[in-house]
Amino acid sequence: MKKNTAKFLMKFFILFGLLPVFLFTACSDDDDPILEDPIATFQYEISEDNWLEVIFTNFSSNATSYSWDFGDGNTSNEENPVHVYEEADNYDVTLTASNAAGVSASFTQTIEIKDPDEALALLAGQESKTWRLYRVESSMGVGPSMDIPRDWWALYNDGSRPCKYFHEFTFTRNMEYIFDDKGSFWGEGGVFPEDLEGTCFEATASNMINVDGVDVSAWLGGTHQFEYDPSTNRVTLIGEGAWIGLPKTATTGEVSIPQNSVTFNISIEERDGYDYMHVWFVYEGDQTVVWSFSYAHYHDPSLEPDVVEEQEPIEDIETITPTELGHTFESVDSFDYLGELGGASIITPGEDDPEDASATKVGKFERTDAQFQEAQLRVYPEPKNILFDNFTTVSIDVYLPSSNTYDPLTQKVIIGFGDVHGDGGNWWQNLIEYESDELELDEWVTVTFDLDSPSFSAVEEGQTVYDRDNLDMVFIQIGGGNHTSTGVFYVRNLIFE
Repeated sequence: MKKNTAKFLMKFFILFGLLPVFLFTACSDDDDPILEDPIATFQYEISEDNWLEVIFTNFSSNATSYSWDFGDGNTSNEENPVHVYEEADNYDVTLTASNAAGVSASFTQTIEIKDPDEALALLAGQESKTWRLYRVESSMGVGPSMDIPRDWWALYNDGSRPCKYFHEFTFTRNMEYIFDDKGSFWGEGGVFPEDLEGTCFEATASNMINVDGVDVSAWLGGTHQFEYDPSTNRVTLIGEGAWIGLPKTATTGEVSIPQNSVTFNISIEERDGYDYMHVWFVYEGDQTVVWSFSYAHYHDPSLEPDVVEEQEPIEDIETITPTELGHTFESVDSFDYLGELGGASIITPGEDDPEDASATKVGKFERTDAQFQEAQLRVYPEPKNILFDNFTTVSIDVYLPSSNTYDPLTQKVIIGFGDVHGDGGNWWQNLIEYESDELELDEWVTVTFDLDSPSFSAVEEGQTVYDRDNLDMVFIQIGGGNHTSTGVFYVRNLIFE
């Protein structure tokens, strides 16, 4: 009995003595760390003491080794290297970050190495340099991104704001910034009171009272200071009332009173016969807003185009009172008067019905990534003002596929009216709209509006199409505005009755 007991105990201790080994081995297999893929990224700054010296800061993650290619034939394996370039240029710097398993990721960034004296000379000349708004193509505007910075509105040298084109902005090598208003100022909307808004008025202190009754005469001509960092392309104007672009464009947003300083970005190109400076402000928030401005400095001032001081008169167009009006979108020719298709949203007539490809053709409505957009229809082939006296309603069939993402896209349709011929690029400031409720998805829905009950009038509340004799464009908007989400919809039978 004792012998059997001894054998049992020996087996017990052997078995359970080995158990921790098995457990340890099993746990070690299961607990091997899982190596995450590396992410490579870095930032850099130019040395204050040597403009050719760049300090790189590595912000990579999940990495144990690094390889740098500085874009000039030199490399490094340091985590946070400092590199000295031999000359000014643009360099594509690549950081490759690797983990212990040999998995790697790369990140490339172009850095611009500038001689600060040469960069300052581009901005301020050898002694001074005077800039005026660019008089060819657009000179300023606002939009949703740097890719389309003037998508919402743009100004041209067309006589609409001539005083803006006479203003002079001078940078000097002793870091002075001089604004010369040339005796005239522009009444920016929302800043100046109604009697001055939208006009060029005499640049006197007595006129420089904003819409809130505050003295804004600091915006008039004067001398200030400026700072310029060529490594970041940032300029700061210093002194109460110093501004560029528009008085209201400040560092982080639009203002209605003078600021003590304003900071913005610039880029300068040397062109044939003149230098071109792009100035921009980027305001981040629920919606990104980019204000951009174009300035020119002509080497020979006599070659600078003249300022157009008066807008060309708008020629009258014919007015019609049709008894039939609309477009079925079955084909490009299936319309009554409203035949010209335009706008940022695109309608392609003659496409298959999404419910039945063998049915009558319809219009494919493609919404682009423009911030505000619509599909436009005008009288074809010559534009005409339309009187709507013979109609009481407008209707349209709309199909909203569920394949679209309806946030922020809405499930609504708007039919609107504007004056493109008379208001030109600002027709939306004088529009009339009719907006539907939310529509069902994946089925044809007929939307009908009473023309005497608009949802919105930009000029006068309650104004209808019957109160206007200058409406020459009908537009359709699907999916809402003030966002860049795209979508595909279908329309048919836009009919006035």
